[in-house]
Amino acid sequence: MTDSSFNTKIKTAIKWSVITEITAKVVTPISSMILARLLAPEAFGVVVTLTMLISFAEIFSDAGFQKYLVQHDFKDDEDRVQSTNVAFWTNFIMSLFIWAIIAFFRNPIAEIVGSPGLGYVLAIASISIPLASFSSIQMALYKRDFDFNTLFKSRIIGVLIPIIVTVPLALILKNYWALVIGTIARDVANALVLTYYSKWIPHFFYSFSKLKEMFAFTMWTLIESLSIWAASYLDIFIVGKCLDAYYLGIYKISMITVVQISGLITSAVTPIVFSSLSRMQDNKEGFRNVFFKFQKFIGMIILPLGFGFYFYSDLITDILLGSQWGAAADFIGLYGFSLCILVIFSYLCSEAYRALGKPKLSLLVQVLYILVFIPALLWAVTVDFETLYVVRSLSCFAMILINLTVMYFAEKISPIQMIKELSPAIICTVIMSIWSVLSTSYNDGFLWTVISIFISIILYFLSLTFLFPKEKALLLQFVIRKKR
Repeated sequence: MTDSSFNTKIKTAIKWSVITEITAKVVTPISSMILARLLAPEAFGVVVTLTMLISFAEIFSDAGFQKYLVQHDFKDDEDRVQSTNVAFWTNFIMSLFIWAIIAFFRNPIAEIVGSPGLGYVLAIASISIPLASFSSIQMALYKRDFDFNTLFKSRIIGVLIPIIVTVPLALILKNYWALVIGTIARDVANALVLTYYSKWIPHFFYSFSKLKEMFAFTMWTLIESLSIWAASYLDIFIVGKCLDAYYLGIYKISMITVVQISGLITSAVTPIVFSSLSRMQDNKEGFRNVFFKFQKFIGMIILPLGFGFYFYSDLITDILLGSQWGAAADFIGLYGFSLCILVIFSYLCSEAYRALGKPKLSLLVQVLYILVFIPALLWAVTVDFETLYVVRSLSCFAMILINLTVMYFAEKISPIQMIKELSPAIICTVIMSIWSVLSTSYNDGFLWTVISIFISIILYFLSLTFLFPKEKALLLQFVIRKKR
């Protein structure tokens, strides 16, 4: 593949991925706003616990085959088709086996994860495991081929499910069943859409020698995925065990709200980053250029967003969640700021490790982070909820420090170079933040706060346009595919 065609594929993929995320971020907050007003925090707390367990089971059912299919250089089309079939059947059979185990031991498992009496709900919710398994291999093929157009169709249908299914059920049931059934409906729709458009159809082919070859490649990826799960969900387990469902709901919905907003950029770009860097794993200079280009693009959007979270968290909470979620506002502000910095300096590092075929580095990062994060969280949860969310937010900077250190010593990518590349975004964000501080100290009324946000956005992009026109051009190149 020539550099020209490769860049064209990246631009096309980004276009469809950005369109997908913009559409999702227009629709998803609407359904979230409605559900947050219809359901109590306890309902979200229950579903968070179920999601934690299901995501753990999905790691084993997938076994890292998605990354193998995206990243591996196959000998020919026959090798690719055979590997895909082996991955599909292994994935699907494992998912059915795991679902059966969860269904059989549903009550003891529910007790362990802090949801006693919800074994039946857990067994029903776990239907998502084989459904997600059925779709994961097809998603890998779409990502490998940069076919984000089809993924767009799948994602949009999934985004509409909460409005079509979950919200009406929430009006009727007013409990966690609305969220559980909505999730299952989304997974069914996703599987149907991806299968309908797929050029690949599963065939009854299996090879244990091929499985052995694939597992040798994915073993460390599987272990890495387990470490990522631990870093992402052990706090949910701890909070669910030590606090009640109300505070667990507040805790998780705060993070979900932040992720939904910041995900407008990260969800659109991260899959493309992995696919793009994977194609450059044998070209060190090209790899670095692609890495810095994506980091600069993400930084120009995410950095001002992080400061926006911090300055305008009360307004964000009022609009998106409503009055019963007032306890989430400070957490949303601090965690939103911390997560955006984490996205810029840490997320891309994780994608780089995997793209280079070095999941051991990612595993090292996750283990070091867990050794710092979990003891701190175990202490914080015994103090009070404010201490808990402060520690959770600030832990993002521990992950950043670890990732930057590993990237420097393992891949010779300097943190100083990263900051230099991001300096235009940093300067413009500082200018914007000065205005935000002055405006919020002058007046914190609803209307003035909304006006202040719009002025902040305009001020940021005006600063970028007049002070750093080259960066503005780069930003537009990512969003708009230029005519050649």
